[in-house]
Amino acid sequence: MTLTASQISIEEKLDQLAEVAIHVGLGLAPGQELVMTAPLDAVPLARKIAEHAYRAGASLVTTLYADDEATLLRYTYAPDAAFDKAAAWLYEGMGAAFKSGAARLAITGASPLLLSNEDPAKVSRANRAVSVAYRPALDLITRHEINWTIVASATPAWAVAIFPNDAPEEALAKLWDAIFATTRIGAGDPVVNWKAHDANLQKRAAFLNEKRYAALHYAGPGTDFRLGLADDHLWMGGGTTAGNGLYCIPNMPTEEVFTTPHKDRADGTVTASKPLSYQGIMIEGIQVRFEAGRIVEAHASKGEEVLSQLISTDDGARRLGEVALVPHSSPISQSGLTFLNTLFDENAASHIALGQAYTSCIKNGDKLTEEELAAKGANTSLIHVDWMIGSGELDIDGVTFTDAREPLMRKDEWV
Repeated sequence: MTLTASQISIEEKLDQLAEVAIHVGLGLAPGQELVMTAPLDAVPLARKIAEHAYRAGASLVTTLYADDEATLLRYTYAPDAAFDKAAAWLYEGMGAAFKSGAARLAITGASPLLLSNEDPAKVSRANRAVSVAYRPALDLITRHEINWTIVASATPAWAVAIFPNDAPEEALAKLWDAIFATTRIGAGDPVVNWKAHDANLQKRAAFLNEKRYAALHYAGPGTDFRLGLADDHLWMGGGTTAGNGLYCIPNMPTEEVFTTPHKDRADGTVTASKPLSYQGIMIEGIQVRFEAGRIVEAHASKGEEVLSQLISTDDGARRLGEVALVPHSSPISQSGLTFLNTLFDENAASHIALGQAYTSCIKNGDKLTEEELAAKGANTSLIHVDWMIGSGELDIDGVTFTDAREPLMRKDEWV
């Protein structure tokens, strides 16, 4: 007898999520080390993942926990100069682990409103310090040199932010239900479900790679935007074979196909369709105008100062490093929830990302120098921040090299 999702306990679903994270998301190899990061409230999932990692033959699982309360204590009591400091030794150690063959798994679930009442300037400085320190390790991830993945754990603070009118216990249960549903947990064999979904995303990416569009044109409420694609760009979707030869699906959930835009070929106005939770601060009503690839005007109805500091991180922060297409009918979109978490919200709508490009989305990108990548249009930055522009009112055309337009998505659905 096959059990329905409602007949499976949360403990069993947690076990399934951990199994999928290790065997499908991460593709962990026997003998491989695993470096995992997680919020303190995600301990039950982190322990399950560690169990499945060891069952799969992991040689060592090292988990680094983040404490939201300790983070807030920093903003309350630390001296001003402390916000230009980051634990460089920690990120150097993570980079060394990745270079020696370790896999990377992140559990997301921190409060999306954690730093909403803190000084935006201090938040920006602290984020920049971390970005600088983490850059060598992050390069190995953005170049897909290692197998890595991100999964989510429901946490009390995140649940209350999404369901503010519910009792905390009910809000937490609702968030777990939403996470399980959107990560294909609880109904049938989740490993089989994920492999079928991955195959569909691969087919969509292959279709776009055959088309070889020069650009995309977006039209919708507050949006009239042309985005050129990088020379020799490659569309990707679902899983990928990392530089170490292991197949992984970096985001769980994932509904996107994505590629690298040309850093100098973005023109027009783009309006966000969902709020952005950036490092614990909400930015809402984002609208920006691009000229020759660079943001020349940026506004937000809430959090505009944070947005301004974000795009001032470096020159690359005003340019785009990723473009992704997501149908409006995705399970995350159909849930009707705004998760206030990029892992989920980016898979509810087509989106773009400011900052660092994924060089794996350039043909032979792993073999090119920074100068060669830049010549093809790949952006470089300390940041990589996705924000959602898709909605049921957005139309997207593929633009050929002869400047002809072909309907690609209508009302954010594949034509």
